[in-house]
Amino acid sequence: MSKADQLGSGRFGGGVRPVSARRQAVAAATGVPTEGVAPPTELPPHLISLNPDNPRSSLGDLTDLVGSLKTHGQKQAITIMNRDAYVKANPDREGELEPDTLYVVIDGSSRLAGIREAQLPTVKVMVSDDQGTTPEELLESALVANIHRQDLTEIDEARALQRLLAIHGSQTALAKRLHRSQGWVSQRLALLNLSPELQARIGQEPIDLLRAVGNKPQKEQAAALEGLKAERARKEAQKREGTKTRQGRKAASHGEQSAKIQGHYDVIDEAESDSSSSSLQTQQPADKGTVAQAVPEPRTDSSAPVTDQSADEDRPIRKVPYDQPGALAMLLDAKIESNDVFFELLRCLGARGLQRDAARLADLAQALTEEATSQVS
Repeated sequence: MSKADQLGSGRFGGGVRPVSARRQAVAAATGVPTEGVAPPTELPPHLISLNPDNPRSSLGDLTDLVGSLKTHGQKQAITIMNRDAYVKANPDREGELEPDTLYVVIDGSSRLAGIREAQLPTVKVMVSDDQGTTPEELLESALVANIHRQDLTEIDEARALQRLLAIHGSQTALAKRLHRSQGWVSQRLALLNLSPELQARIGQEPIDLLRAVGNKPQKEQAAALEGLKAERARKEAQKREGTKTRQGRKAASHGEQSAKIQGHYDVIDEAESDSSSSSLQTQQPADKGTVAQAVPEPRTDSSAPVTDQSADEDRPIRKVPYDQPGALAMLLDAKIESNDVFFELLRCLGARGLQRDAARLADLAQALTEEATSQVS
């Protein structure tokens, strides 16, 4: 016995399944064998019926889906089951199935509709008759797939959860079945308690606020919603104002430091003028009995104070602080007025940094990018 025979058929096909009486009749009429044939992986779309129990109230606009199918093809198979198995589990729905079909879609109604509209010749399928043996189990299979894929609108999701709640009996049991919290289930079901006016505004109002007021009496919901929106707007305004204040303080601190550095290192620029003015100091006496007089510098403004030459001589000339990156950066920022020149300097430094240590430069660039993004947003 082969290993496959020992393990048996998997849940989603791949092994041989018993052939129904309907398929035997089809085989007899068409001459196409069915016994011992594995479930198909591709089928013509017209052989698959849409599911009458589709949890979607509407398939919606399929334009984007159709365009994607035409361009890229179908990436994910749809889950279907044999028509006979579906009818056996859900006999009351047989009349709602599309005629002349052999299968029913359980998960993938939108993709099937899109494939039909795109006029693709085949649809990739996964045949699984184990989706359920009762109407409740079939419904649950379809609903759970859509909920976990987040493929439903908010109101359709709430209606789907309500139908599942009827099956499982309590929100706690349903939450356990879906591997969610009871609060998650309760919040979504709250949409069904909204007044018709607020239900009509789903998609226009913040969904979390609508869920928050859903457990209130309907006559109080509209006012409660406006109150929550006003509170949120107030908090957001405070947050924006706080961000502006912090940025303003940071800019002011930056300006103060720039001014301090500017004043501190102006002596570098004054060095040349100091050296030239020193030549105007007291001349050497012509003889021992004559006291030399200082030669006054011509001035256009007679009220300008006379500088203390001895103080200038005593004041040390500071050098560019190459060993202090922060101070050097503040100095350059203060001295370079043109943004074009400033950022060209950064580019040149970046090129030199790339030659020194590319990995270290990459880390620095990433950190600066993250900081810039946070400030811009």
